[in-house]
Amino acid sequence: MIIVHYVFVNRFFQSSATSRIFSSFALQNFSVKIKSLLLLLPALCMVLPLRAQKKKSYQVCAVAFYNFENLFDTEDDPKNWGDDEFLPTGPYHYTEEIYHQKLHNLATVIRQLGTEVTPDGPALIGTAEIENDKVLEDLVRQPEIKERGYKFLHFDSPDSRGIDVAMLYNPKYLRVLSARTLNTDISQYGEKGGKTRDVLFVQGVLLGDTVNIFVNHWPSRRGGEAATAPLRAIAATVSKKVIDSLKAINPHTKAIVMGDLNDDPVDASVVKVLGARGDKSEVGLKGMYNPFVGFYKNGIGTLGYNDSWNLFDQIILSGSFLHPQKGTLQFYRAEVFNKEFLKSPFGQYKGYPLRSFSGTQWLNGYSDHFPTLVYLVKETN
Repeated sequence: MIIVHYVFVNRFFQSSATSRIFSSFALQNFSVKIKSLLLLLPALCMVLPLRAQKKKSYQVCAVAFYNFENLFDTEDDPKNWGDDEFLPTGPYHYTEEIYHQKLHNLATVIRQLGTEVTPDGPALIGTAEIENDKVLEDLVRQPEIKERGYKFLHFDSPDSRGIDVAMLYNPKYLRVLSARTLNTDISQYGEKGGKTRDVLFVQGVLLGDTVNIFVNHWPSRRGGEAATAPLRAIAATVSKKVIDSLKAINPHTKAIVMGDLNDDPVDASVVKVLGARGDKSEVGLKGMYNPFVGFYKNGIGTLGYNDSWNLFDQIILSGSFLHPQKGTLQFYRAEVFNKEFLKSPFGQYKGYPLRSFSGTQWLNGYSDHFPTLVYLVKETN
């Protein structure tokens, strides 16, 4: 209708009858004013209803995952042969100086995660490839993140390399209700005696909502992707069984599955076993949503290998984050944190994550993985 009126006014002012009534100057001046007013009408139609609406406010929090890439201390653990390489006398010459530099580098990354959306950074950070409690204690004391007061949850697992998963959390945002491990038994396939990382299962209250968090590090592809795929399928069922049992009691259960899955968002362990989909329209209340499918299909990954990208580091959400009850947490957006300072600046691996070591040479890097984040929001009165 605005276009029709505009054309009519144009023709009206251009007619010979109108010219006889108005002087040339008055006509031009009046025409410009009418045209300006009509051109503003669409904007006015949009602005006025918005101003009439009640303003909404939201709480926001960031949830992150970051593989710390072999965060060992420099002390020899007699019960853990996997740390022998990461000793001052080992092939990596892993000295106290290197250890503290690595802690500083990781804290530098954590300091920046999510701060463009929420100044306090992540409410919680799932992680993989840590040796023990000591490295986490040393990490949260780093000057870059000390003031946030991060706590951590960690249990020793039977992994043959001696590396575990863990979770850092800010008690300002998350109140922990319980934490335990879920065993991942792959002994039927015999990989190194069937010992791999446990799943860390945490139940807590995040911004007033009860959430169930599963921190994973699934078996690697060492030995071939196809040959090791059944191991990751087993690992995927560990979280899935618990989530299914919780949803059977309450379909609105909020679950977050995160980790270094050693599979991409389109692989069978994620799509078929977990049932995670990247298209929101395909995810019902009882389904699982993977916001990193789109990143992967657009060529964005978290680690590079053989001149190609993989996106192993994922954060998958239950459908209740897409179909929230009123006043509960809902999904806002996701991010691969691949800032330039985290990338190798030159050489064969230019653009890949700037890792700690190349071979046994210290690169003063961060990790061979980029971190990932999801942002959750909650409407408040």
